[in-house]
Amino acid sequence: MDYSAANTALWNIVIQLGLIAGAILLCSMLRNKVKAIRSAMMPVAVMAGFLLLILKYTGLIRIDGEIMEILVYHGIALGFIAMSLRVINKDANRRDKAALKSGVIIVSTYMVQGVLGLLISITLGYTLMPKLFKASGLLLPMGYGQGPGQANNVGTSYQNLGFAGGRSFGLAIAAAGYLCACVAGVILLNILARRGSVKPNRRSSDDDLSVGFFQDKNELPVADSVDRLSVQLAMVLVTYLATYLVTRGLTAGIAALSEGLARTVNTLLWGFNFIIGSAVAVLLRMALEAGRKKGLIQRQYQNNYLLNRISGFFFDIMIVAGIASINIEDLSGLWLYFILMAVGGGVVGTISSGILLLREIDSDFRTPAANNLVSGSSVGIILGAPVLVLVSLAAKSDTMAIVVCLIAAVYLGALLLLLRRISFGKKK
Repeated sequence: MDYSAANTALWNIVIQLGLIAGAILLCSMLRNKVKAIRSAMMPVAVMAGFLLLILKYTGLIRIDGEIMEILVYHGIALGFIAMSLRVINKDANRRDKAALKSGVIIVSTYMVQGVLGLLISITLGYTLMPKLFKASGLLLPMGYGQGPGQANNVGTSYQNLGFAGGRSFGLAIAAAGYLCACVAGVILLNILARRGSVKPNRRSSDDDLSVGFFQDKNELPVADSVDRLSVQLAMVLVTYLATYLVTRGLTAGIAALSEGLARTVNTLLWGFNFIIGSAVAVLLRMALEAGRKKGLIQRQYQNNYLLNRISGFFFDIMIVAGIASINIEDLSGLWLYFILMAVGGGVVGTISSGILLLREIDSDFRTPAANNLVSGSSVGIILGAPVLVLVSLAAKSDTMAIVVCLIAAVYLGALLLLLRRISFGKKK
């Protein structure tokens, strides 16, 4: 085997990861040193992604779009698996109503974004841009609601179905979503801070951190024959392998039943593999909990602190790679559409950077807000399942895109009624 630089297959992945790492380190140092950048509260990963994008178009570096797409695709699944493996404490289990309410709000936001996006794409498709892929309006909730991972997956699927430049358009929408969330969020935080409505909740030092912050009782000992981080990564990677096997089995079974159904569903299953990964991770977590209760397992293998760090790592890689891989040339002829989507999405709301902004006033996530967001996301996966079907149906034809827009509006109404029922009870 040739180990020299001539073997690009051997070294290119290392080069691309090195560029991502260098950009993250540089932007992290700039954020710590430059007060203006720190005050802007722009996430380091977003800054690093735009830095690489600028360097790419100045010709100073070469970005391998295929490798970046691979990193985005796997990053979102691995990040969600790490989040789903975390042990849920007893207090969190008592917040079922808060989790349901948060989940309904999250999915309702997706529906608002989806309806708005489809109205924009359908209107333009029948007026100024007759060749526009009308189902592409659903890239608004993918980008503004779920971030670059899903925008990449759905954009690629739509690109394969005829939406030229769909992947870059989806990633550009996700990047605009981060900018809108950060700009609007920073303005809102500053206004609330001046009014005294919010106050920073940060540690002055790390001295007040207890052992419980880093580990739960009865976890694997720190001094063991295998590093605790290795155990966490092993669980994440084994779960992802199981996700691959489950998805492969499902797609093979569907193909055996109906080739037509397979062409519709199988691509969707591989595109939304992070949902299957989350489900497999939850099953593994439940199996480990059951084993501990029955005495079959003596130790708690998960470490929430390390799993948080692992999920954060994969999400950071995903964000940087997603923004850096945008091809601005693919947006040629779509600028009016992109501007309308970006502005419209900013008006109705974006939630993809919520946890990042929360760190500014609750750095250790001591308030219930972070738990509500995480538990609400779990409920959101269930309530948001119809969105996956709508994404597929809308791409069938222009007529189906209109039908999906109406279905999304009806589902939004049902979610709002459910939210009212949760908030005010039966009497009101």
